[in-house]
Amino acid sequence: MKIKVTADSTCDLSPALLTQYDVTLAPLTVIKDGTDYVDGRTITPQEIFRHVAAGGSLCSTAAVSVGEYQALFARFAGSCDGLVHVTIGSDFSACYQNACLAAAEFPNVRVIDSRNLSTGQGHVVLEACRLGKSAASLEALCQELEQLTGKVEASFLLNRLDYMVKGGRCSTVAALGANLLNLKPCIEVRDGKMQVVKKYRGPYAKCLAHYVKDRLDGRPDLRRDRLFVTYTPVEPDCLEAVREAVDQYGHFQEVYETSAGCTVSCHCGPGTLGVLFIRQ
Repeated sequence: MKIKVTADSTCDLSPALLTQYDVTLAPLTVIKDGTDYVDGRTITPQEIFRHVAAGGSLCSTAAVSVGEYQALFARFAGSCDGLVHVTIGSDFSACYQNACLAAAEFPNVRVIDSRNLSTGQGHVVLEACRLGKSAASLEALCQELEQLTGKVEASFLLNRLDYMVKGGRCSTVAALGANLLNLKPCIEVRDGKMQVVKKYRGPYAKCLAHYVKDRLDGRPDLRRDRLFVTYTPVEPDCLEAVREAVDQYGHFQEVYETSAGCTVSCHCGPGTLGVLFIRQ
């Protein structure tokens, strides 16, 4: 059967991967100083960082509307046996709810709640493409994908907390303490929600190397076919430290480096890097 895969723009897949797998994105809205922008099209993470660095307020994001989803599904539903749309986790956005409302108008459209964000969602998107090639039915494919969402491990290590403070996700006192102690928090998606799971101390490059080791070393439960290294701007030595640690502890068939999009950038800021993979 012919399956078309679409996804929210929050999946942070590179243009090359989107083209290779023929994935079409539904862009979220980014709001900067009261003006709406289209995620990845009329605004970029670099513009967000420049705006905040110049003293501007944090940008926010808004879900894809029901009407926008309906227009997307209408483009492809008639030319495929089934369309699978993968959303950002339902605890992060109203996208899943809106997509389900839109999909009700199309008998061959299904919506998958990735329960994740960034390339954690991206893993589910690529699995939809891979499994869709041999799926016995649309329902069987969706069942496999729903089971997969609980096996994706997504985490990030933050070098700075000012974006989290401005966004109300971290107190000023906690951030001051973290800065004084040179602490770098690791945030992880668990049960569809983001939470701090560990803190590292020291230079960011050194912390990143320890973080990657902690995530990958001694893990016989990991699928080794694909790993994402996803980041907002980081120093070259930090990226090199991660590459070396992934090579030492990961042994993945494919390692994709991707830039985090506007959603992660709005909430975490520059100096954020994560390794994202799937358990067996």
